[in-house]
Amino acid sequence: MNQQNEIDEIISSAFREDIASGDITTIATVSSEVPGKATFLVKDEEGIIAGLDVTERVFHLLDAELVFKAYTSNGSRVKKGEIIAEVTGRASSILSAERTALNFLQRMSGIASLAGKFAEAVKGTKAVIIDTRKTVPGLRITDKLAVTQGGCRNHRQGLFDMFLIKDNHIAASGSITKAVEACRNYMKEKNFTSKIEVEVTNLGQTKEALESKADIIMLDNFEVPLMKEAVAMIKGRALVEASGGVNLKTVRSIAETGVDFISVGALTHSVKALDISLNLIMNA
Repeated sequence: MNQQNEIDEIISSAFREDIASGDITTIATVSSEVPGKATFLVKDEEGIIAGLDVTERVFHLLDAELVFKAYTSNGSRVKKGEIIAEVTGRASSILSAERTALNFLQRMSGIASLAGKFAEAVKGTKAVIIDTRKTVPGLRITDKLAVTQGGCRNHRQGLFDMFLIKDNHIAASGSITKAVEACRNYMKEKNFTSKIEVEVTNLGQTKEALESKADIIMLDNFEVPLMKEAVAMIKGRALVEASGGVNLKTVRSIAETGVDFISVGALTHSVKALDISLNLIMNA
């Protein structure tokens, strides 16, 4: 399934959840022939807009005759009081799609806004901010799309597209070396290639991961001085990811240790939605 088909399925699921057998309030109070226009207004704070394409798709899947017009683009900074888009057509269709459209637009813009702050915080270093799998179940594709529209990068999409050996895998395998070897044997058996990343919690594990020729070494919850030691030990022989304890106050000092990537679960797991309202204008 391609990305657009996945997004369409997510939107259809949202409609089933919200509208189900029908929007009874709108059906009772608004004639299906009455035209209207609605504008999207940024209410309380500035941020970065994301998900305009998904929002447009929401309206088109509900009513193909609705016309959506964006006044800005994904990844653009917007200010309080700014009108960012409009939709015209049947007022009843606009009202039925309103909450679903806003749920995507507000959440995705909230993710993009936070991503933009992290990207700005590490500017001038080589570190790249990446996301995690800590997404809302069923919304990973839109959550991760918002991360990129905010200026950061996706890590793996799921468990299927890259090896990431974590503490429990190491415990089950017996050692980092055995776990890495098992991943290489799996690739050989299945005839494909993928990077192998290993999560480590101390310098001893870092050395073992390096000796096992892992492609990426994730320094999990390392204090900054220890992180610097680990980066010096690795000396560019593997890519280095920092993870754990990352926030807007700590990210710059982490980036300055020389790591290649900094993973930030907060981009998607504790996002604050950007406050955007939809205002309907009748007789448009």
